[in-house]
Amino acid sequence: MKEILSPLRRAVADYDMIKDGDRICVGVSGGKDSVLLLVALARLARFYPKKFEVVGYTVDAGFEPTDFSEITALCECEKIEYRIEKTDIFEIVFNRKKEDNPCSLCSMMRRGALCNGARRIGANVLALGHHNDDVLETFMLNLINGGHIGCFSPVTEYDGGALRVIRPFIYTSERLIRAYVKKNGLPTVKNTCPKDGYTQRKSMHDLLAEIEKEHRGAKKRIFGALCRSGTDGWKEF
Repeated sequence: MKEILSPLRRAVADYDMIKDGDRICVGVSGGKDSVLLLVALARLARFYPKKFEVVGYTVDAGFEPTDFSEITALCECEKIEYRIEKTDIFEIVFNRKKEDNPCSLCSMMRRGALCNGARRIGANVLALGHHNDDVLETFMLNLINGGHIGCFSPVTEYDGGALRVIRPFIYTSERLIRAYVKKNGLPTVKNTCPKDGYTQRKSMHDLLAEIEKEHRGAKKRIFGALCRSGTDGWKEF
């Protein structure tokens, strides 16, 4: 766990993500990133100088029947509070709205459900599992498709600071996360979304892999450029 906690703790410290008395709701989709983030924050809470609580929260979008029992068992083993909220997001997006491009609406509704759920359980912080590769992909998608420099922020405040959204994995690579989850046998839940497949983000993921192969260290330099830009709350440390 040291290899996971080290970059996570550095990100938390650099961006002052966690404060004394925080109750942190971790958005758990069931994927490797969110499951590991939940466990890592729970482990960090055991020794971090600032005292905080961790709660796992899953928004069940209502796709094909999804079994979260292994996540529940993991939380029981780690002594982590865990909640599951069943929603009709699938019904709304695919059957009522019948969106041609449903991903944007689905993502917005899931995020809204997570934020509302966090408030409902008394959490003042929502932690999301975006890792360093997500940062790079978002930055490049904005640059190439949107024509602007930008990315999601490491820390975002809503409702006048009543809810703080943090991303503690921004320094952690997907490769490291995948390797740890596989080595330690952490449970994950298969994505049953009917639109799961080759997306713009997957295309950018593959492009960045090719760029890194041809220009070793390129991903690190791109990340450095984002941090030095100062946009969206990013900083160089």
